[in-house]
This record gives sequence, structure tokens and C-alpha cells, in this order.
Amino acid sequence: MNKKIGLKEAMSIGIGGMVGGGIFAVLGLAVSLAQGGTPVAFLFAGIVALITSYSYVKLSLAYPDRGGTVKFINQGFGKGVFSGSMNNLLWISYIIMLALYASAFGSYAPNLYEITGNKTTDFHIYASAIIILATAINYYSIKVVGAIESYAVIIKLLILLSFIGLGLYGLFGNENLSQLAIENWESPLSLLTGGMVIFVAYEGFELIANAAPDIKQPRKNIPKAYYFSVLFVIFLYVIIAIITVGSLPFKVIATAQDYVLAEAAKPLLGKIGFSIITVAALISTFSAINASLYGGSKVSYEISEDDELPHELTSKLWNQPIGLLITAIATLVLANTLNLESISTSGSVGFLLLFAVVNFTGYKLSKNINGNRLIPLAGFILCSLALVALLVQQYSSNKMGVVIAVSIVLSCFIMETIYKRTRKT
Repeated sequence: MNKKIGLKEAMSIGIGGMVGGGIFAVLGLAVSLAQGGTPVAFLFAGIVALITSYSYVKLSLAYPDRGGTVKFINQGFGKGVFSGSMNNLLWISYIIMLALYASAFGSYAPNLYEITGNKTTDFHIYASAIIILATAINYYSIKVVGAIESYAVIIKLLILLSFIGLGLYGLFGNENLSQLAIENWESPLSLLTGGMVIFVAYEGFELIANAAPDIKQPRKNIPKAYYFSVLFVIFLYVIIAIITVGSLPFKVIATAQDYVLAEAAKPLLGKIGFSIITVAALISTFSAINASLYGGSKVSYEISEDDELPHELTSKLWNQPIGLLITAIATLVLANTLNLESISTSGSVGFLLLFAVVNFTGYKLSKNINGNRLIPLAGFILCSLALVALLVQQYSSNKMGVVIAVSIVLSCFIMETIYKRTRKT
């Protein structure tokens, strides 16, 4: 019998999923897109996540299942080409998130040179090494993965909350505070699309759905777990964005785009602050890679068990589903071939589309799940509009990222259609 988990543990799953490596990976990118309006961009993205969490609450209560999002989509659309394609997209989106975390690790790790004197500064070496190490740990012991995640959540939150406390104090009298003025904001459309490019920083709340069957007093704790964790992370991200933009000149942020949070700690604590945030980023991204590798392999297992991918994916290689190795290899390829903005755009496109579908499921099944029809409908419309705005804006500035994102979605449908037809013959 599985041990039931309480509200604190359920919230830590959601917060840990969101504050994995996302904020370390995309903060610099957010500032480059939104400038002084970066806190508003994070707020926009957070509102989309918060509205979507309503559908997740109702679906988690009505259909508690370790398949989480996979279960909800199948419940709403049946086991066909569409639901199979969306579930395949979920697996690939996990791989994209892994590539994002590995990219963040690879960007922060060379900063260890300032701490240790180690002259190995190649991004690809660090990004690849951490994927291989995390894969080995997943094969060695799932208990170790869980232990790393539980300790990492505490460490990174303590460091980030300390950063916020010191950062707010350091803002008083800082000459860069004027960068937050409205005249330094990008256009409303740019703020919206900036928020959507970095939407991947919020997607982790959906991991609570996978734990829903094990949560104590679900009627009471599941809604609180979703809403409290999303609201807490919105607050965390908005404050971090305010401190970063208010502490550093835009030129410095642009130069240190890939490790900007560490750079933002310098005015507060000098080299010590830079080192502490660098270590926090490495711990966070490493734990996120560990947990997401495990989650990705479970998603591939669930999909193949539901006959939406070949049944061979339910077989094990050594002591884990074969999907773990496939996930790791695909992550290595993406992390070493795509730039950060293309990875972030692809991940955001995947999750905005998935969340639009989950919101539509919440709307479609509102009577079955005892839910309000208007909130999931608003979530569906909001996710859909945000997705279109993201694609249009990014097409003008990052055409390759859009081509890759759209190709990934189309390949999911093509792959599932071919699989379903070959199964019938």
C-alpha cells in the first residue's frame, strides 16, 4: 500500500516542478523580450497557469490517476488519433523541458571557473555530462531520485527566498530601479508573447495530477495544492523579475543572459552571491533533470500501455522502462543542437497546446466533473490566443524556433496516424 501524501508534500511537487530549472533558464530571455515589463510578462504567464489549474483540480478530483494529463485527454476525447497525438506531444514536451534544464546547467556550470579555477568552459560538455549522470542515477535507484528532489526543493527555495529578501533591501536607492518604469516596457503584445515564450517556467504544476490518487483528503487538499503552489510561484517569479531588472543595467543583463540570476546577486553580495546562486542553479537544474527523466519515462510507458505507442515501450531495459533511454538520447540531441530560445519556444508551444486541450476537456466534461463551464472555456480561449500570439511574434524574430515547434506538433500527429493504421492492418 502506497503511503498517502499531505498538502505540504503535494504543494512541494507542484512548486518543485515549476521552480525546477525554468526560472534559471528563461529569466534572461524574458528580460530580452519584455525589458522593464518583465514582471508583467511573468504575471501574464502565471494567470494562464492559474486559470488552467482550475481544470486540473476538477479533473484530478473526478479522475485521479497516475497517468495525470494522459488520463484526462483520453477521458475527454477517447483513445484515438487526436488523444494519442496529444499524449505523444506530452512526452516530447518533457524531452524539450529536459533540454531546457540541461541548457541552463550548461550555461551556469562554466561559472564554476570563478569559484574553482577549473578552465573547462564548454557548454556542451556540461549539458551532456549532466544528462548522462542523471540517466545513470535513474537506472541506479528511483529512491535516490526522490531523495535528491526532496532536498533540492528545500535548498533552492531557501536560496531564492534569501535572494528576494536581500534583493528587495538592495533595491532602495539603486539607480537601475528606473528601468521598471512603464516607458521601458515593451508593447502589450510583446509583453504577452514574452510571457508565453517563458511559459515553460510554469508548466510543472501539472505534476500534481500524477500524485492525485495518493493525496490525503483529496476534496480539501487537491484544490489547495494546485492554487497555493501556482500563486506562490507567480509571486516568486514576479518579485525575482523586479529585483533583476531593478538591480542590473539592461546591457549587463543582455551580456549575462544565460546566467542572469547569478549576475543579479553580485550587486547584493558580490562574488559570494554570484557563487551561491550559481550553485543553486546547478542543484535546481540537476534535480529537475532527474525528476523529469523519471516522469518522461513514465509518460512513454502510460502511452504505450494505452496502445497509443508501440507496446514495446512497456518493456524494460535493465530495471527501467525503455522510454528512459529513449528520453535521455533525445534530450542529448536537442540540448546540443537547438539554442535556448528555440527550446523555450518549442516547450511553450507544446504545453500551451496541451493545456488548451485539457481546458477544453474540463469544459466538455463540466457536468461529469461538477465544474463551472466558463472557467475552463476561458482557459481554452486564453491558451489558444496565447499560442497564436506566440507563433506570430516568434515567426518574425525566431523563425527557426517556430518551424521546429510546429514540426514537432505535426510529427506527433503523423506518427500516431501511421501507428494506428499499421495496428489495424
